[in-house]
Amino acid sequence: MDLLTALILISSFSFIGYGISYFTSTKMKNEFERLGFSKSGTLTAILEILGALGLLVGLKLHLILLISAGGLATLMFLGAAIRIKVRDSFWVTIPALFYMILNAYIFFVSLNKF
Repeated sequence: MDLLTALILISSFSFIGYGISYFTSTKMKNEFERLGFSKSGTLTAILEILGALGLLVGLKLHLILLISAGGLATLMFLGAAIRIKVRDSFWVTIPALFYMILNAYIFFVSLNKF
């Protein structure tokens, strides 16, 4: 398994977990409420799950990989921006930044293989 495939799997399984946890944990719903985005929680969770599945499908269909990685990087950019706007600590913002960078990396490396 090469590095890109490993990173795709890490990102995909993480986002499947995050997306499902929104529907199974009140903690995730409370976090969206705290940030002032309670109406966007369900959409965000669905986009996370679709993006994660897209990364897996993208292992075979390159265009789907690009769309999914770019979409997840954008979603995490927005998540980090919201956390910065509400003045969350750097430590709380790190996961969004990490997954933004991870998916941007997947996108740009995959773009060069297209």
